[in-house]
Amino acid sequence: MATYLNRTLSMVTGNGNASMYETAALIDPNTRTLHNNATDVSPLQIFVRAKKKINDIFVEINDYVVETTGFIEELPAASEIVDKAEAEQFKSYVLKVRGIREVLARDNMKVAFFGRTSNGKSSVINAMLRDKILPSGIGHTTNCFCQVEGIDGHEAYLVKEGSDEKLNVTSVKQLANALCQEKLCESSLVRIFWPRERCSLLRDDVVFVDSPGVDVSPNLDDWIDNHCLNADVFVLVLNAESTMTLAEKSFFHEVSTRLSKPNIFVLNNRWDASASEPEFQESVKAQHQERCIDFLTKELKVATPKEAEERVFFVSARETLQARIKEQEGLPPIAGALADGFQNRYFEFQDFERKFEECISKSAVRTKFEQHSSRGKNIASDMRMMLDSIYERANVLRNQKLEQKKHLTDRIANTETSLMQVTREMKMKIHTMVEEVEQKVAKALNEEIWRLNVLVDEFNLPFHTDPLVLNVYKKEINAHVETGLGSNLRARLSTALAMNVETAQREMTSRMTALLPSEKMAAQQHQVVVRTQPFEMLYTLNCQNLCADFQEDLEFRFSWGIRALIARFNGKIRSGNRKAITHHRQNSNMNMSQVLSPTSPMCLMPENELITNEQLSVISKVAIASIGSQGTLGLVVAGLMLKTIGWRVIVGAGVIYGSVYLYERLSWTNTAKERNFKNQYVDHATRKLKLIVDLTSANCSHQVQQELSSTFARLCRVVDTASTEMNEELKQIESSLGVIETNQKQIKLLKNKANYIMNELEIFDSNYIKAN
Repeated sequence: MATYLNRTLSMVTGNGNASMYETAALIDPNTRTLHNNATDVSPLQIFVRAKKKINDIFVEINDYVVETTGFIEELPAASEIVDKAEAEQFKSYVLKVRGIREVLARDNMKVAFFGRTSNGKSSVINAMLRDKILPSGIGHTTNCFCQVEGIDGHEAYLVKEGSDEKLNVTSVKQLANALCQEKLCESSLVRIFWPRERCSLLRDDVVFVDSPGVDVSPNLDDWIDNHCLNADVFVLVLNAESTMTLAEKSFFHEVSTRLSKPNIFVLNNRWDASASEPEFQESVKAQHQERCIDFLTKELKVATPKEAEERVFFVSARETLQARIKEQEGLPPIAGALADGFQNRYFEFQDFERKFEECISKSAVRTKFEQHSSRGKNIASDMRMMLDSIYERANVLRNQKLEQKKHLTDRIANTETSLMQVTREMKMKIHTMVEEVEQKVAKALNEEIWRLNVLVDEFNLPFHTDPLVLNVYKKEINAHVETGLGSNLRARLSTALAMNVETAQREMTSRMTALLPSEKMAAQQHQVVVRTQPFEMLYTLNCQNLCADFQEDLEFRFSWGIRALIARFNGKIRSGNRKAITHHRQNSNMNMSQVLSPTSPMCLMPENELITNEQLSVISKVAIASIGSQGTLGLVVAGLMLKTIGWRVIVGAGVIYGSVYLYERLSWTNTAKERNFKNQYVDHATRKLKLIVDLTSANCSHQVQQELSSTFARLCRVVDTASTEMNEELKQIESSLGVIETNQKQIKLLKNKANYIMNELEIFDSNYIKAN
């Protein structure tokens, strides 16, 4: 009672300019009321600003989640820094944030009015909305749940539960008729959409829910589950002419068990009826207030006694609605008074509205946005933790790639350096082996040429001087010599050369394969394997063409004939000349200086009486010609010798000479001709083969060089291929490093955005939730 008196006195008698202002508003309609005061900001704006702010934050969260999910999806699967579960988790955040945004777009401040039938619930809602929106009065009872919410359009309409059809509503009477004609269940919901421009509370996202009387249905649980769990404030509308019933109490008992500490206001409506009995007015009010406070504090335990005193009001909704309608018509509010004491009842209703606005705004901000803010922080925190984990895995992968890059770079540099060194060594080795082969082949071929007569003597094909048979014989002996020389050279050289070549190839292979990475060995094994067949030298002598110009001389020639003696003499002279020429070349400088000295006489003959080949040829030709052309002179000489020596000596010499001639002539058989042919062939083949010794040895050394060079070139290609693959792998690693570093930068940016979002939500909590 004392609290009520203090609150009434405060509004009526003083408490500053505000009471004077409100008192004047009851008389002068042009004076602004409490809600129109330019200096007074409605507490409902806290919810409006909080809703706008958290919607803006969740727009940022949505952009952040979409950006992060897109980034995660674009990461290559081969990167192995994001598993499938994490990717799905990021996708789930997109749906979660989208769902929260949809809820936030629908979130509003919801107040539910309950009470017995005809207690004036609809009238209270109309009075707060300052217009006759819901049907009320005699003959009109609310038979279902009616929810009034604002729309941005100009036309009001209603939508029944389970239908999307919009039913036009042009007047309260039409709405009343529509509600009465519909046979609706008491727990069904009819949503009435009213233009926001007609009501300030609807502009501030307040939703009003009118209910049937709590005494019309025992299904209170369905009511609570369907319409009350998301209400921010409950208003219990009582009839001041009677006391609180058990039905009303039981309903709110059910509400308090379902909701943790619901916000409940108690309106004792129709308090204007107490004006007819002023002597009992205060005692009745005190009795009602005490019961309501006990109900809130002791039975429901949802408020302290001090809070409960601020939640109980004595009003007349019908009277307040009429006063506000008159005020809109330009009349003073007092024109709508129904009984004495209007001023106190009107102020009491305004006080209820002010406390209601403060309560519902704070409650709605806390109940509607605290959970979303917490979920937003959890999403940002979870995503940041996941990004931290991804960043750490990317960092580990980056370090691995850096280590691989360093190892590969060192391996490539080492391979290039080692390859250059091995190449130099192998070139020197090949060069040395080529020279050795050339020398060995030349030496062996010369030795075989000196032994050519043995090889020719082994040829046993029957010999005949017939030209046709002789041509076949020469072809066969050429083939025999070529085959025999080749066979002898292979027997002497091929095995050793093949072993040397194989040893060199194995050394090359060993040295070059050491440059290959172990993981590349298996792939390159078929190119690295040394040839299975041993190296075989080809000795190309081609005696058929080489000795094709051989012309045999099978005519009988007496060994003691003039020509034979001259040829034998020429041979000795040539032998002596060769020895003298050798000696002469050793002293050429000294002799040349003596010959060219101006004090020395010029000599037509060479020094040391050396006879040249040209001079010998001329002498022999002259001697032979003299024998044939000077027969007369010969007879003269013979006569002189006969006369000087005697005929017996001459005859004896002639007989001996003739006997020798006869013996040689009779010995000139087919065997002698074959032996002579073979001797001539050996001399001719020896001269020809000596001409190709250097060519043949060079050819053999070239074969060895080709074999070793091709082997080394093949191994170099294998190493080059491995180096190319390592360079390509290095490029891939560098490319992967670039991608990883770019991803790490993006992850850092996304982590910073997550921190920014969490900071924004913390500021939101500090400004709107913790502050209230």
